[in-house]
Amino acid sequence: MSTMSTRGKPDAGPAQQPFTYPLRKEFVEPDWRRIPGYKDVTEAEWESSVWQRKHTVKNLRELRATLGALLPDDLAVSMELDQKERATMSILVPPQMLNTMNLEDLWSDPVRRYMLPALADRRTDWANHPRASRDSLHEADMWVVEGLTHRYPTKVLAEMLPTCPQYCGHCTRMDLVGNDVPQVSKHKFATGQKERYEQMLDYLRRTPTVRDVVVSGGDIANLPIQALEPFVSALMDIPNIRDIRLASKGLMALPQHFLQDSVLAGLDRLAKKAVERGVDLALHTHVNHAQQLTPLVGKAVRKLLDMGFRDVRNQGVLLRGVNDSPKALLDLCFTLLDHAKILPYYFYMCDMIPNSEHWRLSVAQAQKLQHDIMGYMPGFATPRIVCDVPFVGKRWIHQVAEYDRERGISYWTKNYRTSVEANDPGALDRKYEYYDPIDTLPESGQAWWREQPKAA
Repeated sequence: MSTMSTRGKPDAGPAQQPFTYPLRKEFVEPDWRRIPGYKDVTEAEWESSVWQRKHTVKNLRELRATLGALLPDDLAVSMELDQKERATMSILVPPQMLNTMNLEDLWSDPVRRYMLPALADRRTDWANHPRASRDSLHEADMWVVEGLTHRYPTKVLAEMLPTCPQYCGHCTRMDLVGNDVPQVSKHKFATGQKERYEQMLDYLRRTPTVRDVVVSGGDIANLPIQALEPFVSALMDIPNIRDIRLASKGLMALPQHFLQDSVLAGLDRLAKKAVERGVDLALHTHVNHAQQLTPLVGKAVRKLLDMGFRDVRNQGVLLRGVNDSPKALLDLCFTLLDHAKILPYYFYMCDMIPNSEHWRLSVAQAQKLQHDIMGYMPGFATPRIVCDVPFVGKRWIHQVAEYDRERGISYWTKNYRTSVEANDPGALDRKYEYYDPIDTLPESGQAWWREQPKAA
């Protein structure tokens, strides 16, 4: 209840809050020279994309050589076991990203936990959900031509290439992206790159219902600008294409790529053409923790905004032990807004790929996180937490139709057909299932799952 002052007005003022703003952490580039392998690296070298790619850590041997005594022996052993027994992605971490880790406590560091997973991080009781699958979103099932997923009525996803500048442990496209690992032999594109791109463009020219193209992969930061620019330019020549979103985690992990003269020149030409054609051109990145944002990322973003990109937006992933608290999410969102000029957009539930249970949250946990971050940021910059439901698509976390919390099964509906349901009369009446991590369920729910046959 408010009190009244002696002048008859409410005695109001700033209240104590669960989260305190402004942020206290200084926004600076961490000193890479504290890392033994980089102690003699100059500023010019550090800001070189060529140097960053040349020195990207590709295996445990290179990580040991780079970090030296900063890498605990027991962590190194656990990471080696993880690569042999559980990892669905090989190691690939640019120096820029390695430099954002807390090297004084790598075991607990949130960036390390998802970029350099250790076997000890994983669950042993429920290492894998019985319903997990390699292509958990069935994107390949919805390819209208190889690499072009048509899931939504007016939107498509163009998977341009199967590589990235960095490999995230939780990668939803682990079925296709990256190198083979002992647990996963990756699928390969059967059609040559030039022919695939032309097939994609031909489909879009013949399909006027599509207005929005996400140009992804892999990561467009690994696609030479000489290949990216003509494809995106050709998209702008298709009258029905009104939105183009370039997807790159590399903007955060390798901002040096986007600061190259040749890349900036190509993107500037695309931005100018987009304005001329009335097309909205944006870039989407993937940042999961505030400490991954540095001044170099902000510098690259300002270049894109100054040349005419409509927005740079962030699509993070909710990960247990990384960003599963209101404070972690709000720290990230305010750092994105205040320092990097990136718009918080989505936080996805971690997809149901194999060996991901230690990262995944339940629908109930995600709903609480959405509740707890509301009211702090302007509405246009308050991220939506979404569940990407197989054969459905993104749904706000409170759009669940039914929720059996005992068994951890949520049920979702949709109002459109995917490309594989064009002639399915029941698609709009069906309820689609999504599964919570089993360790978040009551014992009775876990017991029920123990009795279920595993999916083939």
